[in-house]
Amino acid sequence: MPDTILLSAGGTGGHLFPAEALAHELNGRGFAVHLVTDARAERFAGSFPAEAVHTVPSATFGSKNPVRLASTAWTLLSGYRAARRLVKRIRPAVVVGFGGYPTLPPLMAATSLGVPSLVHEQNAVMGRANRTLAGRVQAIAGGFLRKAGPHAAKIVEVGNPVRPAVLAAADTPYTPPQADAPIRLLVFGGSQGARFFSDMIPEVIARLPVPLRARLSITQQARPEDQARVKARYDALNVAAEVEPFFRDLPARMAAAHLILSRSGASTVLELSVIGRPSILVPLPHALDDDQGHNAQLLVDAGAALMRRQPTIEAEAFAGELGALLEAPDRLAGMAAAARTLGRTNATELLADLVASMRSGHAKS
Repeated sequence: MPDTILLSAGGTGGHLFPAEALAHELNGRGFAVHLVTDARAERFAGSFPAEAVHTVPSATFGSKNPVRLASTAWTLLSGYRAARRLVKRIRPAVVVGFGGYPTLPPLMAATSLGVPSLVHEQNAVMGRANRTLAGRVQAIAGGFLRKAGPHAAKIVEVGNPVRPAVLAAADTPYTPPQADAPIRLLVFGGSQGARFFSDMIPEVIARLPVPLRARLSITQQARPEDQARVKARYDALNVAAEVEPFFRDLPARMAAAHLILSRSGASTVLELSVIGRPSILVPLPHALDDDQGHNAQLLVDAGAALMRRQPTIEAEAFAGELGALLEAPDRLAGMAAAARTLGRTNATELLADLVASMRSGHAKS
């Protein structure tokens, strides 16, 4: 019987994509992989390379209302009990968490049962769920995280795992837009979409010079409730646009783009660097730790991206910046090349090495 590795991740792409990459690598090494997540993962989990996908109850403390706090605590307790039963049943050799509150019940259960456990932090600053677990696990694998803070001795810098589809897309060289030829602009806001982009970007495009606007070919992610109005606005502007709630082939679309406008979650920043594409990044606002701002700054410092803060964006000024960049092919090419200098493609193997080493309880330092 092969050893079983239990992976736990929140149900968004930012958490599930690195877990998926590790699952492929572990399968190739002969391990059996199980995934525990939440109901949001349905759109991703169908193709996840696991023998089984389990869901356990989980919740986040997002309200100070006493009734809601009590409800959240009860949900987490129920999830913890369910996770203990799951861990006892499948008897994993190692449990790996990838962030998000759904990782709390499985990792708390695993550590209480003495199962070797680690968390992987994709961002440049540690998220709340991983911070909660940091004192309990044996190791903290860092994507953009650096060895600092109270748990520095546990941090192993491995990078962020890269999905096979991203590695395949990285084989496509960047070619800047040619004079009078179409310009491919890709807009997306993470796996949940971004209402701000649906509201703002069509109005930014409307303020571009007509000859430039006529060259655009836009691919934009929009929430289902926004899809029709975004597409209608582009149609009214005579702009070629494909607007969908979700793109399963997003890495290939990134490779085809001349410029990408997106949020700056860890997976997005990683894929921009591995594929090597210029970007304008708008970090998710109001995040407690500004993790997306820290992520974006890595590309900005390398000369690979521009970062604009959402509250400061105004359509007319942003259109001027966007237009100037789209008409500067040499600058776009330089940004693409700079992005590749940050790309790290062996993170999956390094993380799998760490997981394998923990079966005997000896995590690397």
